Amino acid sequence: MIKYTEDHEWLQIDGDTAVVGITHHAQDALGDVVFVDLPEVGKTFAAKEAAGVVESVKAAADVYMPVDGEITEVNEELRSDPSLANTDPLGKGWFFKVKLSNPAQTDALLDETAYKAFSAA
Repeated sequence: MIKYTEDHEWLQIDGDTAVVGITHHAQDALGDVVFVDLPEVGKTFAAKEAAGVVESVKAAADVYMPVDGEITEVNEELRSDPSLANTDPLGKGWFFKVKLSNPAQTDALLDETAYKAFSAA
């Protein structure tokens, strides 16, 4: 199941874990991504806390933790090739994996239809 945030992150949820990245809309707005700052494995974040940074030729933006949780893995391939956030944001361009502290928090996130309506506004 994939959910979205109003901060333009996506989560692919599988039980009590999720893969997190930025959406097509976010990478379009940023332009060519040139650098990512990924969180430290083992670090715990609260929902809406900045967990990383993505920098492009146009701007820098925080990547927010969509839900409470602990970072279990980061995408080292993205660190060495930040352009993956542009070329495959919902695939190879993922940012980090998280163990959800409270899986019920994902219920408040947007589904694809709601996110498309939100990002088109």
